[in-house]
Amino acid sequence: MLKSLFNWKVLLNLVVAIGVFVGLVWLTFRWLEYHTNHGQEIPVPNIVNKSVQEAIKILDDSGLDYEVDSFKYDPKYRPFQVLQVYPAPGSRVKDGRAIQLKVNPRTWARVEVPDVINKYSGLAFQRLEQVGLKVGDTIFEPSIQKDAVLRILYKGTAVKPKTKLPRFSVVDVVIGSGPLRNITIPNVVGLTVKEARAVIARSMFEVGLVEHEDGSKDESDIIYYQDPAAGDVRDQGMQMDLWASKRTPAELRAKIEELNSIYRMKVDTGLPPIQYQEMPVYQEQTDVPPPPSTTPKRETPTPSAEVQKTNTQKPAAKTTTSSVNDPSKPKTPSSTTTGTNTANKPAATTQKPSEKPKAKKIVVE
Repeated sequence: MLKSLFNWKVLLNLVVAIGVFVGLVWLTFRWLEYHTNHGQEIPVPNIVNKSVQEAIKILDDSGLDYEVDSFKYDPKYRPFQVLQVYPAPGSRVKDGRAIQLKVNPRTWARVEVPDVINKYSGLAFQRLEQVGLKVGDTIFEPSIQKDAVLRILYKGTAVKPKTKLPRFSVVDVVIGSGPLRNITIPNVVGLTVKEARAVIARSMFEVGLVEHEDGSKDESDIIYYQDPAAGDVRDQGMQMDLWASKRTPAELRAKIEELNSIYRMKVDTGLPPIQYQEMPVYQEQTDVPPPPSTTPKRETPTPSAEVQKTNTQKPAAKTTTSSVNDPSKPKTPSSTTTGTNTANKPAATTQKPSEKPKAKKIVVE
């Protein structure tokens, strides 16, 4: 077996196989060098702060490709000015390498209109300012959605949410001012359901219950009854209920009378009007002292000291008179009467306590 390994034919085949393998490896590396331009590098030119047109022309002359990307707008630089380059200027790259350019855009990037429809106006204004939009005019429009954003206008045209606008654009906001009062109900009897919807919407009301006689939902059915009735006054946004049928209102007179008995109240005007009277306001009485009596109270006089003194002095005066008189002469009737009257009239003295009795003068001859 060893002799067969060292046979010249085997050795020749082995050498040939090794040579073929080495040749294939050499050819592969040569092909790669040719295909990848190995050893051929080009320096990246300095194109920072140049305009994008000049930078593209320089890269084309150098045999380099390019990719242009907009950078965040900076008002300190010129529009379409190259701000960054990758790889950095001075780096060596192979021929055909793509160079990335960061360019200052012409203006601010567009922003999306936020979805603030039917939102409170105060929050909507803050959201618009956060994305970079400015609020111009505020327009108030009658609507049941008071203080809510109804539409957003850009140059007089309504824009939908997520519409892209230039940054710092001025938009007008339409806000609901509340419902209108005392609007006349339109007459939709005799119209189709589709036509009635349009009339109700123009009159700023809403369609409520729509009852079809046959249970279908055909918009071509004729309206034969409505509630509230035509001519009534309601506020904006109130609902109107409709009854529709394929027959005419004249053919549904019995049904209409039945609905009138339910939805139309009859007021009896023959009764006298109700009169309202104001009730007197009740005031709580406080304790009031009774008025003083006008009849003078009769008081019992008390004898004064002078009366008592006079009464005590009267017997002395009588004694003196009797002692002074002459016994030979008879007593004068006046003196006796006077003395008697004076002694027998205590009531008169008590009735006039303030008058002092006068002393009687007796003449002695």
